[in-house]
Amino acid sequence: MSRPIVAIVGRPNVGKSTLFNRLLGERRAIVEDLPGTTRDRIHADVSWEGYEFTLVDSGGLEPRPESTIRQKVRDQVEIAIAEADVILFLVDAREGIIPVDEDIAGILRRSQKPIVLAANKIDNSRQQSDILQFYELGIGEPIPVSAYHGRGIDDLLEEATTYLPPVTTPTPAEPEAVKIAIVGRPNVGKSLLVNTLLGEERLVVHDVPGTTRDAVDTVFHYDGESIVLIDTAGIRRRGRIEPGVERHSLMRTERAIERADVAVLLIDAVEGITAQDLHVLGYIQQSFKGAILAVNKWDLVEVKDETLWTEVVRERARFMPYIEVLFISAKTGHGVEKVIPAAKRVYEERLKRPPTSSLNAVIREAVATHLPPKKGDRKLKILKAVQTEVNPPTFVFSVNDAKLVHFSYRRYLENKLRESFGFQGTPLRLIFRSKGEKGDKKT
Repeated sequence: MSRPIVAIVGRPNVGKSTLFNRLLGERRAIVEDLPGTTRDRIHADVSWEGYEFTLVDSGGLEPRPESTIRQKVRDQVEIAIAEADVILFLVDAREGIIPVDEDIAGILRRSQKPIVLAANKIDNSRQQSDILQFYELGIGEPIPVSAYHGRGIDDLLEEATTYLPPVTTPTPAEPEAVKIAIVGRPNVGKSLLVNTLLGEERLVVHDVPGTTRDAVDTVFHYDGESIVLIDTAGIRRRGRIEPGVERHSLMRTERAIERADVAVLLIDAVEGITAQDLHVLGYIQQSFKGAILAVNKWDLVEVKDETLWTEVVRERARFMPYIEVLFISAKTGHGVEKVIPAAKRVYEERLKRPPTSSLNAVIREAVATHLPPKKGDRKLKILKAVQTEVNPPTFVFSVNDAKLVHFSYRRYLENKLRESFGFQGTPLRLIFRSKGEKGDKKT
């Protein structure tokens, strides 16, 4: 049973990320006093007095975005609204109601979702009367809160959880199994591949794009281990996504990638690797998931030169040089037996944890070989490195000033880690933290 979703929504710079961190109890989202800092949705699980839910932080909603990037932010917020079981509508009590708040209130009412109105930045009792104006939004009674100081948070949670089912029995955890998402454009053979892997027609297979509308989980046993296969709807270019069912299919596909350990991107050997394929690869990388690229319909290719194909793929997907390339035919079964072993190898790479002493020895050698960059008379100094997580492998570097870390040097350090420890098929998360800094600086 999946957790219900509570999404924080509001215009830019009203304190959504601060509220997210307050409810979560840690600094997970980047908090800056600048509009538009949060662009993508951020998910985190929260437990509160017998209730369990997934909290979602979203970017600032602008009803009429004036740039492409702002439109993309709005797209992400709309997905958060569509997914949500409860919406926390955050407004700024200091600034009062502005036209954008009224526009957002209209959008949220049309969603027909339960809405809890929170008036933020009420730092003391003298400001209590500032919330009265928000009754005009027609959302209901505003709850005064201060996300920064923690004021009114219990009242906010008490109201939000009235719309959620209480946890009466422990929620069963997902199987301790490698979760593999099969993703790709419509009609590349995803469901057929799943059926071939399973050895039975467990899923609907049809030669019409978009047959799969939802993410379908299938658990099966392979060499004595449980494997979860997630078949997903085809991902189309954003400009071609129709509202309604198809938009929800995209949402579910993105969530399937987020739930997976490894994503297998299926591409069409006849059409070749397309710009949309690269877009999906980029999303897999941004989600820090293991990745395999499977070239399907290999039986239809006249000249079966795997070496040439691999060179072409790696050139076009050079931002992901660690990806493994397979050549398969879901229809005939050619090469399909390689998919699960490859996914298991990538999963095992994601669980690697080299000794801290070996890690720091590699970093010291890397620094000695290629000196860190300078900015003016300031030079980057790497004090130590530690691996803090696996799946994905996450490394925190303590440095004198994280602002001195250039993208090229980050890539250089990543390459050195791969040369020494492998990590084939998985992105690495490198976090650079200035000395004495509590938050994380990701570059």
